[in-house]
Amino acid sequence: MSFQFLAIERRGAVEYVTLNRPDVRNAFNEHVIAELTAWARGAHADPSLRVVVFSGAGKVFSAGADAAWMAKMAGYSHEDNVRDATAGAQMFLAINTVPAIVIGRIHGAALGGGSGLAAVCDIVVTESTAMFGFTETKLGILPAMISPYVIQKIGVSAARELFLTGARFDAARAREIGLVHAVVPADQLDATVKHYVREALSASPTAVARAKALIPRVVGRAPADVMTITAEAIAAQRVSPEGQDGLQAFLTKGAPGWIEEPQ
Repeated sequence: MSFQFLAIERRGAVEYVTLNRPDVRNAFNEHVIAELTAWARGAHADPSLRVVVFSGAGKVFSAGADAAWMAKMAGYSHEDNVRDATAGAQMFLAINTVPAIVIGRIHGAALGGGSGLAAVCDIVVTESTAMFGFTETKLGILPAMISPYVIQKIGVSAARELFLTGARFDAARAREIGLVHAVVPADQLDATVKHYVREALSASPTAVARAKALIPRVVGRAPADVMTITAEAIAAQRVSPEGQDGLQAFLTKGAPGWIEEPQ
């Protein structure tokens, strides 16, 4: 599938997805949302895909909503707005549930929907000078579509501060609240992403997919309430081909068959 606003590069089991609107700081509009949704749906159907790396072309990862798109919204009816917002919500859900490991490579800035995209990544690596922000309230709107994912990452207390004020915050604060996982100098950004890609390719693809699907099923629930879910999950994986391969490799001090090196 070809895209106008996304640049896609496939290297073995790893797909590099670049937001490719550098002239508008990789801002989101309805066309970018449609392309990201289509890409994510294709990723769900691709069993050979194990790792995704999201990045942005040009000076920033993403500055959020496109100004021209927002100007069009000013004339939308309530029904138009619901339809438009639902498309955005479907995009974030589709990316959030991709069975592969999704890594965000953040540079420059990730604002509004850009910070929302970071929130639906499993691992986020950022350069130390990058800025973040849920800046919607500064524009008279709110970070509604991204809120379920951001709150899961940063918690209610940080969300109340940052959602309500719309304040920008630096990479160190983003790591402190759990939005990002590694903060590095710009010249170490790609090496750190490659480190995570290598780690991802050493994990069982089916175990990754099942572990990722398990997290939302158990989060926030009492251990006793999910005992059946967790027991069934580990039992199913233990008897699976990759579960058997991994256990045998451990016992014989060998290497399981799924391990790959980044290309």
